[in-house]
Amino acid sequence: MTKELGGQSVSRRTLLRGAAAAGALGLTSGATAQAAPLSGERRRNGPSRNRVAVLGAGIGGLTAAHELAERGFDVTVFDRKELGGKSRTIGLPGTATGGRAPLPGEHGARGFTSFYHHVHDTMRRIPFRGNANGVYDNLAPFSVGDPRYPRANNLPDGFPLMFGFYFDPKELLTPQGWQRVLVEMFTRDRAVPIPEAVYLASRLVAYLTSSEERRFGQWEHIAWWDFVGAATRSAEYRSLAATGLTRALVAAKETVASVRSIGNMAEAFLIALLAEATGGPKVYEVLNGPTNEVWLDPWIDLLRGLGVRFHTGHEVQGFDLDGGSVSGVRIGRPGGGVARIEADWYVCAVPTDRARGLWSAQMRQADPALAAMDGLFVDWMNGLQLFVTQRLDLGRGYNIYLDSPWRLTSYTQKAFWPGDYSARYGNGSVVDGLTIDIADWDTPGILYGKPARYCTRAEIYQETWAQLTAALNDDGGVRLPEGIVADWMLDPGITWSGAENHNDEPLLVNTIGSWEKRPTATTRIPNLFLAADYVQTDFDLATMEGANEAARRATNAILDVSGSAAPRAQLFTRATIPALEPLRRADAARYRAGQPNLFDIG
Repeated sequence: MTKELGGQSVSRRTLLRGAAAAGALGLTSGATAQAAPLSGERRRNGPSRNRVAVLGAGIGGLTAAHELAERGFDVTVFDRKELGGKSRTIGLPGTATGGRAPLPGEHGARGFTSFYHHVHDTMRRIPFRGNANGVYDNLAPFSVGDPRYPRANNLPDGFPLMFGFYFDPKELLTPQGWQRVLVEMFTRDRAVPIPEAVYLASRLVAYLTSSEERRFGQWEHIAWWDFVGAATRSAEYRSLAATGLTRALVAAKETVASVRSIGNMAEAFLIALLAEATGGPKVYEVLNGPTNEVWLDPWIDLLRGLGVRFHTGHEVQGFDLDGGSVSGVRIGRPGGGVARIEADWYVCAVPTDRARGLWSAQMRQADPALAAMDGLFVDWMNGLQLFVTQRLDLGRGYNIYLDSPWRLTSYTQKAFWPGDYSARYGNGSVVDGLTIDIADWDTPGILYGKPARYCTRAEIYQETWAQLTAALNDDGGVRLPEGIVADWMLDPGITWSGAENHNDEPLLVNTIGSWEKRPTATTRIPNLFLAADYVQTDFDLATMEGANEAARRATNAILDVSGSAAPRAQLFTRATIPALEPLRRADAARYRAGQPNLFDIG
């Protein structure tokens, strides 16, 4: 006898094998299976209402598992690949000798900021030997003035978004004071002409004084590129004020990202910059070692200690609904076959492109917000690692290449990682690693004249090197000499087939009007919840921070519907500038009356 599961013809033997596997996973695999007795909060709430299947083990899935397990839920996590999702370390196969670890690859130049609150809170709760604040103490902060912005064609390196001059904090009590300070920032090192700097500052003041109603109702539906008038201004203005700002602030494209997305991040950065300039924490942070070593592995150890079970190589194939609720989820097993897993609550934490493929017609009808996700846009942002035999002298380590067609950013690992690199990784000859983000796969490069999407792996490496050296070696000095690369690795999610590349792990990118297309953590399917970076959150952007917040919202929703008395997961809100709050309240009235923002001079 065969039965159709997920479009496949599955034998009775396969189904029985899947059922046995599901029982071993700790969740029921059929209506007659019983959950094991639970303790603590689980027993008080009743064991049949506390089994959670978390689907996806990226930051959202791990956060959901963490928050729920701490509150007594019985959690099992499934992932089609490895734990950690896009944040995981990817060792370069065949490079470890003499007891060393493989050369450590990452998905890209992963950065944190001082206004990441949810991720920081989670990190502080993950023990790490010798650290008073757990994994959080493994973040290496650096000043906003530390990143270098190498320019090609012998243009002066630099970037205007920083405080490097005297200002009276009292100036920031008024919009006029903010405008003066912003103009000073934008004209440092003659970054942009003064009239254009004045205009850009006025646009930012208009946004900073805008109410939330206007931000959602007006600015969500206008592109940042148009808002700052990039098309009609100088190439330098476009490079720094439009393209440069989006590269420095968010994973977004300036021509399609909304004013609200870029404006909110600009506001957060300005607040953080002001805090740093007046003695507060540094704005930027990176981890002081490979992500798995200094964050993910300790986190997974903690979760296992809380009773969480993990199963990698298990790919979600679809949901079964019965009476409007999820009755089970079909999961492909590593050895073949399909297991049907049952739980009380289901947390879907897979990425945007994967999630959309899971929503059946029945689910889309039950919750139109799931169907609306078809309108979300995913793009590519993947890493290339260069492992070198010579220490790199690239400033303080973090670089943003403003003129590179492929929108490159990089950081040198040894600048932030203590210890002897060559003694810990590879074969002993590699002394540093350069982790590079390639954020634009659709613009032709300078070497082959082709977008990265249509370059072979070797061409991607050679083109990336050409763009790096065009910015770093253009002034007579050689900061990136030839012959120092011992090995390199392109993100394995990029595969070459049919004369073009394919990306197994694209990234959600905010676009104009995308907010309305994003679901909340709670769906209209009563036992299905969402914990991924596409969820509507206060932080808003597709980031580790956004995924962590989404998972906390999913956790609180489960606590509510399950009747749990456990404390709710803490949620943090995005900061605004208190001195401008009266103007924001006044702007709300202006918006409701159909009037423009007081400082919107277009």
